[in-house]
Amino acid sequence: MGASLLRLHFHDCFVNGCDASVLLDDTSTFTGEKTAGPNNNSLRGFDVVDTIKSQLENICPGVVSCADILAIAARDSVVAVRKSHNFTVFMNFNLNHNIIGKSKSYCFAVIFIILFVLIQLGGTNWTVQLGRRDSITASLSAANSNIPAPTLNLSGLLSNFSNKGFTANELVALSGSHTIGQARCTVFRTRIYNETNIDSSFATSLKSNCPSTSGDNNLAPLDLTSPTSFDNAYFNNLISNKGLLHSDQQLFNGGSTDSQVNAYSSNSTSFLTDFANAMVKMGNLSPLTGTSGQIRKNCRKTN
Repeated sequence: MGASLLRLHFHDCFVNGCDASVLLDDTSTFTGEKTAGPNNNSLRGFDVVDTIKSQLENICPGVVSCADILAIAARDSVVAVRKSHNFTVFMNFNLNHNIIGKSKSYCFAVIFIILFVLIQLGGTNWTVQLGRRDSITASLSAANSNIPAPTLNLSGLLSNFSNKGFTANELVALSGSHTIGQARCTVFRTRIYNETNIDSSFATSLKSNCPSTSGDNNLAPLDLTSPTSFDNAYFNNLISNKGLLHSDQQLFNGGSTDSQVNAYSSNSTSFLTDFANAMVKMGNLSPLTGTSGQIRKNCRKTN
């Protein structure tokens, strides 16, 4: 679930900013972003966000936005996965503490209790700036066009991330989030059957679970080496031509990002530091603040 919550934050921020638009459900008069190509039958974690929001609204209504929940959940997921602990267990345990008080600082402290517990275990951490508000709109078209596709070549990836203000090194660092999580067969089938810059034994090992004409929704880990640990194994995989997605392997394919992949493969501390800094930058993409937007009572619909 940690990878899913991290991905929710990414798919939210890359579409008109970090405003929780990705959480809005379709209605008879409104089309959200959940059915966009990159999201449909792919994003998970909505129920976890619902649980967090519901408990927060019971304790301190109208204070913590859905957009801030996504940002905090993404950070705490990485901290938890870094030590292979279960994020949901900590989330449920800490939100159920019976502490009296409804100040704004208290409401954020309820979430920060989670971080405090997890930091005691060690792990990657960054400061999440707070105060985002939630959108009252969403954009299916922007979700379809702004979220980088797994079929992109390096030039397309560089352009996509540059449009959001990210450097090539930040692209590589953020791509390192693929050290956790899974992908559907339909997303990597072409790579394992048709591409040549892939380790042959790696490709063969995937074909039994991803036949050439069926099994679209069968899953494979993005990082076969250590799929439940947030580490730098992803970059070592790329050097060995074991990137699961076409877009992954593009980062190490004789292009301008090869050197950064090499650097992260041999220095996990550098990767974790750069990843954290890039996540802070991503969390600051066009947030709604002040009186813009609203603080939703239910993350799935506007007030």
